[in-house]
Amino acid sequence: MTNGGESRTRVIDTDRASAARMYDWLLGGTENFEVDRDACAELLRIAPSTQQLARNNRDFLRRVVRYLAVEKGITQFLDHGSGLPTQDNVHQVAQRVSRDARVVYVDNDPMVLAHARTHLDDNARTMVVDHDMRDTQKIRESTEGFLDWDRPVAALFVSVLHCIPDDDRRGPAAVIKAVSELLAPGSHMVICQLVSEDPAVRDGVTRLMEGATGGNWGRVREPHEVRRYFDSLEIVDPPGLVDVIDWLPDSPPPPKELRSTDWVEWGGVGSVRASR
Repeated sequence: MTNGGESRTRVIDTDRASAARMYDWLLGGTENFEVDRDACAELLRIAPSTQQLARNNRDFLRRVVRYLAVEKGITQFLDHGSGLPTQDNVHQVAQRVSRDARVVYVDNDPMVLAHARTHLDDNARTMVVDHDMRDTQKIRESTEGFLDWDRPVAALFVSVLHCIPDDDRRGPAAVIKAVSELLAPGSHMVICQLVSEDPAVRDGVTRLMEGATGGNWGRVREPHEVRRYFDSLEIVDPPGLVDVIDWLPDSPPPPKELRSTDWVEWGGVGSVRASR
């Protein structure tokens, strides 16, 4: 494993919830604290399908990485807001297809970084970058020589953009645009985030997460807002932009009457056009 970014020592904050540690708990992990579990309990009260949604999202991550490695021949992956290590991480899926695949994990949560470095220590084709996922140019500079930016890269934004507040210069749309402008033709971007058609869910979850994480949160959005992130990309269609449970599923997805009615993870894959 290669380390990238600035060398910083930060204390793990156990007084406030972390979106990464909450996600870990929802997936059945143990790298979380009481404050995270309490926040998850409140989250499940507002949106009861949250735990299943987290598992569906993890399944999507595996499928989409495998698709990009097998069908598109991608051997370079840049995972923004990678979260805590769990089974079948991006490098494990990609390197089963191509043992030479290179994977960069980007995160600035101190617990995520500590565990990633421990778990990835013996894998020379992985890199952990200690940066905010919005610091596109710093990420590019830190990965120079590890990633070949003249060749296709898969940039992943899987279930992280709802953690970014709206901002013209550093909001989700601006980050997606900045990354896409650095990528070589043939690159792909995986973009999905939590959305809801129910304003009570959107507002309730946003208020909860803003308070629980001390402001380290953005917003639950609507599908039409996520669709705009793909304006400069060529959407891979089929399947297009969908609830991720419907994105090239390995088995028949559940019927409509058995699906979540509170919120879903929504998005898809876009390819970088040759001329932009």
